[in-house]
Amino acid sequence: MDKRISLRATALAALLACQPAFAADVVISQMYGAGGNSGATLRYDYVELFNRGSAAVAVGGWTIQYASASGTSWGRAELPAGTSIDPGKYFLVKLASSNTAVGADVAADFFSGSVNMSGASGKVALVNNNSALTGAQPSSAAIQDVVGYGSANFSETAAAPAMSATTSLLRANNGCTDSNNNAADFTAVAPQFRTAASPANMCDGGPLPQPVVPVCPASAKLTFGTGGSIALSASDADGIVNGAVITSAAVPGLSLGSLTAAGGIGGSASVSLVASPSVATGTYPVAVKFSNDQGQDASCTVSVTVEMGAGTVVPVPQVQGSGATSPYNGVKLTTEGVVTARVGSGFFIQDLAGDGDPHTSDGIFVYMGSSQVTVGLGDLVRVSGTVTEYKPSGATRSYTELSTVTSVVTQSTGNSITPVNIDLPGTNLANVEGMLVRFPAKLTVNGTESLGSRGELALADGRREVPTNRYPARSAEAIAMAAANAANMITLDDGLFVTPDSVPYLGQDGTVRSGDTVSGLTGVIDFGALGSGGAGFKLQPTETPVFARENPRSLAPEVAAGNVKVASANVLNFFTTFTDGTDVLGQSGQGCTLGSGTSKSNCRGADNMTEFVRQRDKIVAELKAIDADVVGLMEIQNNGDYAASYLVDSLNAAYGKVEYAYVPKPDATGTDAVRVAMIYKPAKLALVSGALSDANSVYERPPMAQTFKAANGAKFSLVVNHLRAKRCNNASGANADQGDGQGCYNPVRMAQVQQLSDGFVPQVVAASGDADVLLIGDFNAHGMEDPILYLASQDRQVRFENQLERFVRPNGIPHSYVFGAESGYLDQALASTSLSQQVAGAVLWNVNADEPEVLDYNLIGKNAAAQALYNTLPYRASDHDPVVVSLNLPAAYVDVTSSVQIQRSGLVQGRFSSVGTATAWITNTSGADMAAPVHYVLQGLPAGVTLANAIGYVNGMPYITAAPALAAGAQATVQLQFNNPSRVAVNYTPKVYNGSF
Repeated sequence: MDKRISLRATALAALLACQPAFAADVVISQMYGAGGNSGATLRYDYVELFNRGSAAVAVGGWTIQYASASGTSWGRAELPAGTSIDPGKYFLVKLASSNTAVGADVAADFFSGSVNMSGASGKVALVNNNSALTGAQPSSAAIQDVVGYGSANFSETAAAPAMSATTSLLRANNGCTDSNNNAADFTAVAPQFRTAASPANMCDGGPLPQPVVPVCPASAKLTFGTGGSIALSASDADGIVNGAVITSAAVPGLSLGSLTAAGGIGGSASVSLVASPSVATGTYPVAVKFSNDQGQDASCTVSVTVEMGAGTVVPVPQVQGSGATSPYNGVKLTTEGVVTARVGSGFFIQDLAGDGDPHTSDGIFVYMGSSQVTVGLGDLVRVSGTVTEYKPSGATRSYTELSTVTSVVTQSTGNSITPVNIDLPGTNLANVEGMLVRFPAKLTVNGTESLGSRGELALADGRREVPTNRYPARSAEAIAMAAANAANMITLDDGLFVTPDSVPYLGQDGTVRSGDTVSGLTGVIDFGALGSGGAGFKLQPTETPVFARENPRSLAPEVAAGNVKVASANVLNFFTTFTDGTDVLGQSGQGCTLGSGTSKSNCRGADNMTEFVRQRDKIVAELKAIDADVVGLMEIQNNGDYAASYLVDSLNAAYGKVEYAYVPKPDATGTDAVRVAMIYKPAKLALVSGALSDANSVYERPPMAQTFKAANGAKFSLVVNHLRAKRCNNASGANADQGDGQGCYNPVRMAQVQQLSDGFVPQVVAASGDADVLLIGDFNAHGMEDPILYLASQDRQVRFENQLERFVRPNGIPHSYVFGAESGYLDQALASTSLSQQVAGAVLWNVNADEPEVLDYNLIGKNAAAQALYNTLPYRASDHDPVVVSLNLPAAYVDVTSSVQIQRSGLVQGRFSSVGTATAWITNTSGADMAAPVHYVLQGLPAGVTLANAIGYVNGMPYITAAPALAAGAQATVQLQFNNPSRVAVNYTPKVYNGSF
């Protein structure tokens, strides 16, 4: 009878007294229960098992079960099938965590998140099956070991000490001690867990089992088509090696021959790794595991390389293959083709005949690095090198090329390849990589960002719109549009892969604009890193592209006529303090404020005075061309009113007269280095009270509101906004990019528009007494993204209508910004319901976003050729296009003099008095009620005469409100009191107005 069985029976008897005792070979040697708790050393709970015996123990299907200190419900973590613990070895089981962001990770042999232990008190049982224990003090014969700790009511003799966030329980003598007394066997110490990889610890002091020792070559080379075999062997000093098996992924044609087992203890077993002639070229790591009669095993890996034989020419289509990667990846071989294009780092060849399979490309790129390229177009060359899968930074796929070239031998000259006609979308460009192609159809320029830096233009079939510019985020339509866009793009390159000495592809006016087109584009399909980031398919042209100007520049925005013109302009970091620490006054040692710190590193925009003048002149040209009555500005330096006043002075200088003034800043301008601002024409608009802003902490750039009065007395309020950007600096959780097209920090923008709509706008309306509100600015949200849809939703206190969708969408894609070769508008014009009826038109003046970045004011990072492209025209004054809105505000009052009868008394003035009195009577003869206030206005009073009881002035004329309303046929009486110190005749022209002044 097994001694351990009788001991287990003894243990069962002890259980009846609630003081269990166990004597199993595998015991709990260490555990930790505070994983992820506040202040925890480790992120996860764990239980360490140890084999105290002299033979391996199969523990697959066993469970670690846990209950609270007095609990009756036991959670289980089942050990994986096939698990065995050798004598003297450990096995670490990682359990659940309270918070996976707290503490260090645990490198364990097995992970189960189903058990979450207490970090102070509890009870843990090792059970040899998967049946849940029951009760607070279970008596199952399946229990192999129990550890109660802290205040646990179930343990061996007495509970072990409590654990903490920084201590585990460790069994004495490295796990060998088992006195059936948890209190005596365990000590609370800092976690020091061990795993199956830790050194063995033999409790009986006997010798450790000797390992299986395989003998295999690290690598072996075979010739494709001939096959071969590789000899392997293994021995064991105290056992007999009698088994071998391949454990790595199967490779067609590679197998093990028959094993010759060892003749006895310490003998050598042998087997051959056999390769058939059909094994494809490539390098294969083959892992072979040897085993013995003691249940031990050991593995070795042979790197088997199958190469082409000398003189074999592999056709290009075979090198490319039909899969995602070449079947010859890593193989040294020779191939042959006609040179179709030369580029900066190599050349392209194409099989002279092709294989007729549309899934295998007939072309390939030969990478020469810095080696000189001596081949000519049309040469048939034989090239020897290594097939390589090149994966540029940011790429999701690789590109098959030939590199480490050892020879290029010309076979003939004067050959030609006919380009294959392809289109976008509809062509899988991976199937034609490296091939000479032609796009017969018209392609449209979609992005010019990297034209100056890398000589690249993004092209597509038509203009690609940002999906959330047209459809709500997460909608089926937006998802489908994103997929269609991804399949509809290729980048036209210039073959250099570096900053070009001169900017290519420029045409009329020294530019090429997004929206321009090119037809019959011919070249080879390449793949590589893009100047704008990431990687993608490119076309290296073999014929000079000719662009058609289908998106011409305009001299000024064209918008329907109204009586007030409003604009929104992002001035792209207009700073009067520069990044070099100087400013417009020539002072040095200056800085910009961001939060509570001031430093030149906080400055943005121009790097020095030279750049600033270039920037200023472009912005002034843009604003002068717009010629708006009021302009909302974004990205102007947050330095009080200084930057805004400087811009106004520069703009007035361009007009040659005082045309503009700035709106004095509100109390709160935010903590960012930039703020929003307004400039306006005092001759066209008057300020009504001071500007307002919202100091709520949800904004780093608070919105700014100002109420204006037009010449006809009509009022409206303008609110300029600059919401949180989409870029992902430090974004986490819900603020991280959710993959729905809205970028990062969408929840922050939602909180900002909620505060804007439900908090700030009602405050503006109440202060102005007028519901006409226009929201403009850089919302960093496209037209159909959550923040914009929120402002337009029906249940808002003040609902806003999207004027760009109303006026621009019917004529094409509304866009003010181009990013990732997709067009959309981040700059908004949203009118309250009452004001929307007074909007005559709205436009986006595409003066900036469609223009190449290389045309901007910057000097730093540009070569001389790029710098020379600069001019003072408004084009590319910013990266955002301005929005222009035309308002047709109805007059607040109308002249109804012709609709009334006016009767006047004579002037009564005492002989010695300077005061005279008179009476006027107004009768409504129009036949219609006048519901608004009726005002009696005195035009042309003699010099020195004033109306003493005037309640106000309109256009310099005094007036008295005669009646709050005047029904048809009704009469109002007006008492007049004049100051007339010179006692002249009081003559004037009476006027009657109906409405509000």
